Amino acid sequence: MRPRPPGSVGDGDYAPRVVRLSTAMKGVAWGVVAVGVAAPLVRRKLRLRPPVVAGLAGAAPFALCVAVPRSRKRDVAVCVLQMWAYLAMYEMPNDDPEALERRVHVRYPVAIDRVLGLGQLPGVRLQRALARRGGLRRLDGVLVAAHWIWFVVPHATVAYLLLFHRSQFERGAVLIYAVFDLGVLVYWALPTAPPWYAAKAGVIEVREATEPALRRLMVEQGEAFWREHWEPLFNLLAGNPLAAMPSLHFATSAMAAHVLADAGPVEGAIGWAYALTLGFALVYLGEHYVVDLLAGYALVAAIRRLEGPVTPALRAISRGVRALEARAAG
Repeated sequence: MRPRPPGSVGDGDYAPRVVRLSTAMKGVAWGVVAVGVAAPLVRRKLRLRPPVVAGLAGAAPFALCVAVPRSRKRDVAVCVLQMWAYLAMYEMPNDDPEALERRVHVRYPVAIDRVLGLGQLPGVRLQRALARRGGLRRLDGVLVAAHWIWFVVPHATVAYLLLFHRSQFERGAVLIYAVFDLGVLVYWALPTAPPWYAAKAGVIEVREATEPALRRLMVEQGEAFWREHWEPLFNLLAGNPLAAMPSLHFATSAMAAHVLADAGPVEGAIGWAYALTLGFALVYLGEHYVVDLLAGYALVAAIRRLEGPVTPALRAISRGVRALEARAAG
């Protein structure tokens, strides 16, 4: 309880005011959380502009910190709300698919990867060397599995830090989710098509009339394994097909490997083994160019380099949120 301010009527008058303020702050905070969760769901119906949706959804994790005292459960909920805001930003460019296709860049990554591949796209080289014509190999299934596992890897890394390296949790979570948040801004500024889209559009040359220039092996594997269940499953997860630059699959996995290496050598070895396997899979399966991976790692390197300069600002924000949390707690 704070000291009674000068001129107050008495303790019996001051305490109820503190309780009312605390209750009001919690009510407002919970309202911000509710609006932040709802905004991405109703954005089309209410025709909310992307900056409005981003602002409302992005405020929800901070508001939850004011509404609820610090605990592991709250840490998990904050991460979930952060990803909810990211998903809204990731999907919104595809709210109008035709407009997105008019803006999408298709040729520049093909030109860069052709240089990196010494005249041929690395993805095309890998498929011609390893893929089976007209069918799938066991290798394809393994690499597709590595691709699908990605959906849990960055978050499992954060959960591991929360459970077993609590002192490193905040830093690790900030680094990993910063990759998501900054990467999605590039998707808005420079929407770029993946290799399979370029092949479908005829931008990648065809070797034979009966053979596609580059196959999307993940889809072929999914159709063979899931059969009639594949299309609804895939449509549920395909929020924005024209968001390839940078590769956040590789970038977030690489950042996860970095923070795991900070936790211990065994964790780091596991993290990097997965990240490199995923990088190979993304190129081989036709999901990403090599330049997408390089741009993803450049993003990781930039965030790690900027960690020191921006840490004071982040700590100031954290102190402000904690001060509001303390006042809301009464």
